[in-house]
Amino acid sequence: MTRDVLFKAKQYGFSDRQLAHIWGTKEKVVRQLRKQFGIIPVYKTVDTCAAEFEAHTPYHYSTYDQENESIRSDRKKVIILGGGPNRIGQGIEFDYCCVHGVYALEEEGIETIMINCNPETVSTDYDTTDKLYFEPLTLEDVLNICEHEQPFGVIVSFGGQTPLKIAKDLEANGVKILGTSPEGIDIAEDRERFGALLRKLKIPHPKYGTAYSVNNAVLVAEQIGFPVLVRPSYVLGGRAMEICYNSDAVREYMKKAVDVSPDHPVLIDRFLEDAFEYDVDSVADGKDVMIGGVMEHIEEAGIHSGDSACVIPPYMISEKNLQEMISYTVRLAKALKVIGLMNVQFAVKDGIVHVLEVNPRASRTVPFVSKATGIPLAKVAAKVMVGKTLEELGLKDYDFRKVKHVSVKEAVFPFAKFPQVPVFLGPEMRSTGEVMGIADNFGAAIAKSQLGAGNALPTAGRMFVSVNDSDKNNLTVGIVSDFVKLGFSIVATEGTAKFLKSHGIQCDTVFKVGEGRPNVVDLIKNGEVQLIFNTPLGEVSRYDEYSIGWAAIEHKVAFITTLSAASSAVKGILKQKEGELGVKSVQEYLEEMG
Repeated sequence: MTRDVLFKAKQYGFSDRQLAHIWGTKEKVVRQLRKQFGIIPVYKTVDTCAAEFEAHTPYHYSTYDQENESIRSDRKKVIILGGGPNRIGQGIEFDYCCVHGVYALEEEGIETIMINCNPETVSTDYDTTDKLYFEPLTLEDVLNICEHEQPFGVIVSFGGQTPLKIAKDLEANGVKILGTSPEGIDIAEDRERFGALLRKLKIPHPKYGTAYSVNNAVLVAEQIGFPVLVRPSYVLGGRAMEICYNSDAVREYMKKAVDVSPDHPVLIDRFLEDAFEYDVDSVADGKDVMIGGVMEHIEEAGIHSGDSACVIPPYMISEKNLQEMISYTVRLAKALKVIGLMNVQFAVKDGIVHVLEVNPRASRTVPFVSKATGIPLAKVAAKVMVGKTLEELGLKDYDFRKVKHVSVKEAVFPFAKFPQVPVFLGPEMRSTGEVMGIADNFGAAIAKSQLGAGNALPTAGRMFVSVNDSDKNNLTVGIVSDFVKLGFSIVATEGTAKFLKSHGIQCDTVFKVGEGRPNVVDLIKNGEVQLIFNTPLGEVSRYDEYSIGWAAIEHKVAFITTLSAASSAVKGILKQKEGELGVKSVQEYLEEMG
């Protein structure tokens, strides 16, 4: 291979990896050859002042040309890898962590360099960092910049899954990874290694297995016991995750699952029905662990954490379970040698705390927890990564329980923009944003979060109820009774109406969609229903749920699909009826905390 051919290929935009594929060799072989020939990129500057006066905030892009315009300084520098393109499951929360990391390192007098390829972020604003490279987040491009800038280290754990995928290769090429080592991250990602660690630490977890073929998956699922949660390994945002209730469903899933191989097994976990989920965010410095906050999901287990409403502090948890979560978080952080952020997801069923997963990196809950508690977790983590201890930062003995106000995170969904997509939530993430309601009590915080998300709760009118058979219990009776006390009249489908009447709740009956007219969708279209409480289950109710869901979105009717969300809505409506919800800034709430 001649120098001229290779140089021309690079000028035409071929990556080392593409060339390796074309030439039937490995990426590192092409890289070595390119460097032997002295073919390295130069960096051109985009002048943010349009040559009117000297620019102190330029940004750079690579090209295979002659003159390099990126001048390296003598300061200690750290590179932060951004999150790349925003997509469902990986969005602005990671950009928030990157930007706070930049601010923290600037406070420590360190030059910060950002590499990101998404212009629609704050991290790529030209005046956010000392130096910005608009480059793809690939091994080749990041290594080229590292060789030019010679940084003290690189932070990969603020940008979500995209930078984590190249962390091991960066380390293998001599780049110092700041924070938790790629080895620690890999243990948490690899189901076999992680399971072995949990057994060693004697931490309860749902039964799990890994499968490499269709028959293997059915066998594993039957051994674990149904229902099971199946998903590909190494994904973010619950992509391609499904809950399977029988062997046929597992077979169907495996046929659809792409790229199942020894390198990409399908993960199969026992799904804990009727469990409550919790998230714990923490920062560790290698010695001490600070718990930033404990969030309780309002939706039951099985709804993706990015789609579930969450509340800080947790409102339904025993002291024993809370202490167990804290203890498990500390033990896991120490075992994985975490330096920086760590998120742990727990499920509590029958009084037993199970660990679902651990992410030794920034997670989507960081901005919410930081705003709710006043502790900037990403900033703290960045300082810890460059050598500060929690003790030096005055946070070794921080007590997350001193937060007295209630903060509720509510997800925002794009359904109104996508006609005819299924609107019911599951393990695959669907939300495209989130809002926060903050108040002195749970009810007011819920009401504010719903207002913020554009789902204002009605304070009176008619409520449509249709619950599945497994939800026909005393809890449902209590919730519907509460709505009646608030002044709502009830209309229900035949089965639900019979159940409610047998418990002394007066209600009208309405046809399901396929049974006749006027049916429930007609009532919604005619403005005769102000609130919908529908908990579907199984294939039979899919047709109805689809029609009801879409009618609700089109006519902007508040829509509740889980018992826990209905119970929360009661408290929110009660507070709205009592009068003004009140407005205070986040800063005022934090000042009152002291």
